[in-house]
Amino acid sequence: MLGRGQEKLGDGAQSSIAPIPCPVLKQPQMALFPHPFRIHNFRAYWAARFAMTIAQNAMIIVIGWQTYTIARATMSPSAAAAQLGLIGLLQFLPLFVTTPITGWVADHFDRRTITRITVSLQFACAFVLAIVTEQGAMTLPVLFSIAVVLGTCRAFAGPAFGALAPNLVPREVLPTAIALSSISWQVGTIIGPAVGGLAYAAAPFAAYALAAMLFGVAMGCLLLIGPVPRPLIAGKPHPIRQIVDGLLYVGENKLVLGAITLDLFAVFLAGTSALLPIYAHDILKVGPVGLSLLASAPAVGASIIALIFSFRPIKTNVGPKMLGAVIVYGVATIVFGVSQIMVLSLIALGIAGAADMFSVYIRQSLIQLHTPDEKRGRVGAVSQLTISASNELGEAESGFLAAALGPVGAVLVGGGGAIVVTILWTYLFPSIRNARSFEPPALPEEIQPNTMEAA
Repeated sequence: MLGRGQEKLGDGAQSSIAPIPCPVLKQPQMALFPHPFRIHNFRAYWAARFAMTIAQNAMIIVIGWQTYTIARATMSPSAAAAQLGLIGLLQFLPLFVTTPITGWVADHFDRRTITRITVSLQFACAFVLAIVTEQGAMTLPVLFSIAVVLGTCRAFAGPAFGALAPNLVPREVLPTAIALSSISWQVGTIIGPAVGGLAYAAAPFAAYALAAMLFGVAMGCLLLIGPVPRPLIAGKPHPIRQIVDGLLYVGENKLVLGAITLDLFAVFLAGTSALLPIYAHDILKVGPVGLSLLASAPAVGASIIALIFSFRPIKTNVGPKMLGAVIVYGVATIVFGVSQIMVLSLIALGIAGAADMFSVYIRQSLIQLHTPDEKRGRVGAVSQLTISASNELGEAESGFLAAALGPVGAVLVGGGGAIVVTILWTYLFPSIRNARSFEPPALPEEIQPNTMEAA
C-alpha cells in the first residue's frame, strides 16, 4: 500500500539527489523493498495480532453483556449503566498507573518476549472466565477483577506490539505495514463480537473457551518471529531520565502531540461501545446476537477503508483529511444516538468506524514516521495511554453520563463534543492542518543515526 507516495523514504541511498524525488527512479527504487507479507516475521506478527484481536473482542462483548445483565437483575437501568462505566474505569486505571514504565520496558527489553507474556496472561483470563461461567458462578466482582488484569496486560502489550512492527519491515514500506496491521485489527474486531455473541448464545462458557484457544494460536505465531533489530539508547541515561525524555518528545513535537490528543478527546467523548449493551437490551431490543452485529458494524466500515488504503494510500493533504474524518465520526455518532431502527443504527456505526479508521491510519503513520525508533516504545506508551483513555476511560464516561442523562443524551453530547474538539484543534495545532504528507523533515545522509542492534 504504501509503496506509492513514500518514494522520498527510499532516496537516502543516493544522498546527492535525495532532496529532489525523481519520477524516473521511482519504480526501481520501490522495487528494492518487499511487500510486508513477503517478510516472514511480519506475517507471523500479523497472524498473531489477528488471532489476538478476535479473542479480545469476543471476550469484551461477552464481559459487557454479562456485566449489564447481572446488574439489571438487581439494579435499576441507570445503576446497571454505571456498572458498565466501572468496567471501563477498571481497565483504564492499570494503564494510567503503569504507562511511564511500560514504554520504558518496550524500549529496553525484547519486544517479542513482552508480547508473548501478555498474550499468555490473557489466555489465563479467558480460561478462568470460561470455567466460572460454565459452573454458573459468574459475579460482578469476578468480572471486575478480570478487567483489572486485562487492563494491565494491555498496558504492557500496546507499546510492545506498536514498537515491534516498525522493526519487522523496511521503513519505506512501514505505512503499508500499518494499513495491513490495521486490517488484521479491524477484521478481528468484526469477527470477534460476532463469534463471541454466537458462541455465548449457544453456550455461555463457549465464548471464553474460544477466546482461550485463539490466544493460544496468537502465542504460537509470536513464537515464530525470529530475531529483530532493537534500538540502542544513546548514552544509557538513567531510566527516569529516559521516561522523561519520551514524554518531553511528545510535548515538543506539536504534530505528534496534536494527533495524539485529537484522538484522545474525540473518541473519549463520542465513543459508543460501552453503551451498545443498553441499546441492544433496552432501545433496539435485539438481544446478544444483535449486540454482536452492533459491535461489529464500526469494524466493517473501518476494514473497508483499511483495505482501500492498502492499495491506494493517502499521499497528500493528510492533516486536513484527518480533521475532516473526525468531524464525520462525530456526525455519524449523533445519527446512531437518535436512531431506533436497527438498519440505520448499523449504517451509522459503519460510517463512524470508517471515519475513525481514516483518522487512525493517518495518525499512526504520522506518529511512527515522526518518532525515532529508540523512542517508539515510550512515545507508543503515551499514545496508548490516550487511546485507552479515549476507549476504556471513555467507556466509563459514557456509562456514568448515561446514568445521568440516559443513553441517548450521552451519545448526543459525545458526538457534538467530538465536532467541537476537532474545530478547536484545527486552530490550536496548525501543524496538523498544514501537514501535506507523512514525511518528517529529512536529515542529511551523513547525520542519519544508526541505532539498531540485532535482538
